[in-house]
Amino acid sequence: MRIALSSIALIAFAGLASASMPSGPDTKSTGRLLVNDCAVVAEGEAVLISGKAGDWDLLESIAVETRKLGAFPMITLDSDKLGRRLYDEVPAKYDSQLNTFDVKLADTVKVMITIDSTDSYGLFADVPPERVAARAAARQQVEEAWLKHNIRTVSLGNGLYPTDATAKLHGLTKDQLADIFWKGVNTDYSKLQNTGETVRAALSSAKEAHLTNPNGTDLKFSLAGRQTFVSDGIISADDRAKGGPACQVWLPAGEVYSTPVAGSAEGTVVVDRYVFQGQDITGLKLTFKAGKCTDMSAKGGPIDKLKAQYAAATPGKDALALIDVGINEGMKLPKESKLLAWMPAGMVTIGLGGNAWAGGDNNSSFFLPGFLPGSTLTLDGKALVENGALKK
Repeated sequence: MRIALSSIALIAFAGLASASMPSGPDTKSTGRLLVNDCAVVAEGEAVLISGKAGDWDLLESIAVETRKLGAFPMITLDSDKLGRRLYDEVPAKYDSQLNTFDVKLADTVKVMITIDSTDSYGLFADVPPERVAARAAARQQVEEAWLKHNIRTVSLGNGLYPTDATAKLHGLTKDQLADIFWKGVNTDYSKLQNTGETVRAALSSAKEAHLTNPNGTDLKFSLAGRQTFVSDGIISADDRAKGGPACQVWLPAGEVYSTPVAGSAEGTVVVDRYVFQGQDITGLKLTFKAGKCTDMSAKGGPIDKLKAQYAAATPGKDALALIDVGINEGMKLPKESKLLAWMPAGMVTIGLGGNAWAGGDNNSSFFLPGFLPGSTLTLDGKALVENGALKK
């Protein structure tokens, strides 16, 4: 699942020092956007708000906007340091322990708003893969409970939240990344919804899909009868009626995604750049037969570490999980950077592994997203994306 509940959180009532936010909209306007427009919080609802101490101004604004609607906020805090200490100081025997506290929260919480930022990449690179896999499997059970209860989830970040570490990872300054990020957040949501519905209709009515890329990608799979979802930034009344995966959005928004028919994928996917534990894996090649990945190789980078993580994961890790099409025309990725993301219009992303969060029935704890800029995606012979450009 792309949004992970914290394995432990500190409930914050007051008294934290404020830290400066990335350049962009003021925290009050962002709080109103997240609470009123995206999550559509209603009177009397319990709202779980999570982030890091450095995001306190925004977390506070989200809580205030929640109370202004007569709803009830609870703020939880997490940190990269805490995540590392939970491996270093907590016995491995507890890695597979189900977090019953988070499961019980699913009976109470109606909305979860998360500020998803990263200050340290590669922090867990030396953690044994078996421990990571055990925790991921335990967390999967929690995430299933939250999906079942139709909890509306809004995540601000989508892998691009402007921090020094994230900017450096992609060859940008923090100001450059913040400019890209906030332009993506401050998009025309009505237009995004309209584009999303057009692309959703194309994917949901398709039977056969064919994905190609000059880098050697050539993959065919079936979409016949599969559900299609749109992350357009707004959890509408229709989304709430559908429940489950329809009740989640990631900001900057702008994705339409579906889960291929199990066993249908045939061919090869080449991901030019895949970031794993803060390091680049280049030329990652995945070969699919009868819907499953039968071979994984790469030209460079820590492919052995990725394979070790893959080997330790739960069953279902080898299945083609997802096809995702970006629709946000406000997201412009500079050519001089290494930046890749889900939502720019015309971006195609495939997923390997678990897809229950996306409406599928694969509950594997492993998920690998592969960004494929410049691709062509045809549906029943008609191009939806052509050479990286979204066709409308």
